[in-house]
Amino acid sequence: MNHTLFVGDLHLSADRPDILAAFYAFLELHANHCDALYILGDLFEVWVGDDLAEPFALELAATLKRFAAHTPIYFIHGNRDFLLGKEYAALAGMILLPEVHCIDLYGQTAVLLHGDSLCTLDKAYQRFRWFRNQSWVKFIYGLLPQKRRVDIASGLRNKSQQSNQQKSDTIMDVENHAVTELMDKTGASLMIHGHTHRPNVHSLAGNRQRIVVGDWYDQGSVLTVTPTEATLSCLPLK
Repeated sequence: MNHTLFVGDLHLSADRPDILAAFYAFLELHANHCDALYILGDLFEVWVGDDLAEPFALELAATLKRFAAHTPIYFIHGNRDFLLGKEYAALAGMILLPEVHCIDLYGQTAVLLHGDSLCTLDKAYQRFRWFRNQSWVKFIYGLLPQKRRVDIASGLRNKSQQSNQQKSDTIMDVENHAVTELMDKTGASLMIHGHTHRPNVHSLAGNRQRIVVGDWYDQGSVLTVTPTEATLSCLPLK
């Protein structure tokens, strides 16, 4: 095997069967043929609670569970599915990781995260992110009726989309100082994240790298890391 796969920002939903089909094909191709699969957040377009998982998400969980029987699947929450909980993770056979996680990736220290925490120039979003991550906020939200939770999630999504249209590319991207600070803190020589939808391999000072996995809106995006190289590749949507 000797290779590890990283994906993120699939934004799966019932109204995008082409993305679902592409992801199923990806899972079938790599089943029992890689060391691990890391999903770096935003697996779903929106997630309002494990008890409200749609039929397509339950079907996906069963497929992921079969994949995980031979290959570990690790999941880091994104900004769209930060409410994905232990119940769904268990159904899917996914191992939940903290929002910042370091691994030994074939001899080098790699720090993994979704990436939204690095967009520090977006002050309004960072304030909301801090608020939504409070345990008491999640607890109270979970007590609300299902319809109320769906309405709140829909309203926040619409507000976010409208707000993002007015923000510059610089504000929407990661901030270099935040990247350097996190890599210094973790001692990582490699950072892998998503969120920005700008797939690329960035060379950094000190012989370090930052690799961004892309979204799956128009094509699939996969990072394959072996003991000797890291390769970003695209997958066609059916």
